[in-house]
Amino acid sequence: MSKRDELIEQYADDLRSKCGMSPDMDLLRKVTIGCGPSIYNADASTVASSDPEELERIKKNFLMKKLGLGDGPQLDEAIDSVITTYGKSNRNKYRAVVYYMLAKHFKKEAVYG
Repeated sequence: MSKRDELIEQYADDLRSKCGMSPDMDLLRKVTIGCGPSIYNADASTVASSDPEELERIKKNFLMKKLGLGDGPQLDEAIDSVITTYGKSNRNKYRAVVYYMLAKHFKKEAVYG
């Protein structure tokens, strides 16, 4: 099993155990691949949910650029909802899992089609 496959399994386990979701493995794989080499970097592979700059980057670079959404309060609300679902006290929030949940939230799975 490759390192990427191991990480995808880890992300799927997080979705099941911490988020109470049954992951769409095909979409999760595509989102993980879309994250690029950042998944192999300990710092870049996780989201610092208490850092306002990090949340702004997710909004601008992922939600607006990648998913093509317009700016508005619904983006901040969705990020907050996803962070809450993942568990605010959970120290390691994997970027691929957060992006996966945001893509599902906005029904933008087709971006990864």
